[in-house]
Amino acid sequence: MDNFADNLETVEEGQNFALIEMDRKLNSPEFKRAFELDFLPVKRGAIESATAEILEAIGEDPGREGLLKTPHRVAKMYDELLAGYRTDPLKLINGALFDVDYSDMVIVKNIEFYSLCEHHMLPFYGHVNVAYIPDGKVIGLSKIPRIVDLFARRLQVQERMTHQIAEFVQEVLQPQGVAVVAEGVHMCAMMRGVKKADASMTTSSMLGSFRENISTRMEFMEHLKRG
Repeated sequence: MDNFADNLETVEEGQNFALIEMDRKLNSPEFKRAFELDFLPVKRGAIESATAEILEAIGEDPGREGLLKTPHRVAKMYDELLAGYRTDPLKLINGALFDVDYSDMVIVKNIEFYSLCEHHMLPFYGHVNVAYIPDGKVIGLSKIPRIVDLFARRLQVQERMTHQIAEFVQEVLQPQGVAVVAEGVHMCAMMRGVKKADASMTTSSMLGSFRENISTRMEFMEHLKRG
C-alpha cells in the first residue's frame, strides 16, 4: 500500500511539473512572439476617426441617422474580429492537457472559422479539420476550435492560418504528428475581381507522422471523406 501511495505521489509531482513547464512556455515572450500573441489593445478611437473619414471619402455623410453610430460599431467589430492577436494562450489552454497511454488518431472535424483577408480586409470563411496522434498527452476537446479561432481572428491568408494551427498544436502537445485541412470561400474572389461565387480553396499542413507516413495521412483523409 505504501508503494502504491509513493508511486501515486511521484506521478502527481511529475504532472504538476509538466503543467508548470507548460505554463512557463505559454507565458514566455518567445512563445507569444512566435505566434503573434503580444499585440497591444485595439485603438478604438483611431478606428472610429478613420471610419468617419472613409465614409466622407466615398461621398457619404457620417452625420446622417443611419451612419451616426457606424464608426463606433466598426471599431467594436474589429476588436472582436481581430481578437486572435490578443488571446492569452495560458487562459486558452487552461491546464486542459491530460496524460494518456494510447496513440490512436484524434480528429476534430468541421470546425467553423471566420477570418479577414489581409489583402482586401474582406471576409473568408469555411471549415477546418484537425488531427493529431498523441505522444503521452491529449488536449481538451473544446480547445481545438479555440486554437482555430486564435489564428482565424486576424488579418490572414488561408495558407498561413492552416500552417499556424498545425504548428501551435505541435508546439503545445508535442504529438507524433499533426494534420490540418482547411476549406474556405473568399469574399474578395466572390464580390470583386474574378467574381466566382462557387470557387473554394483547400489548404493543408502535415507535420510529423502525417508527413512522413503515407498510410497515416491516407487514414486521416479517408475519415474526412466519410464526413
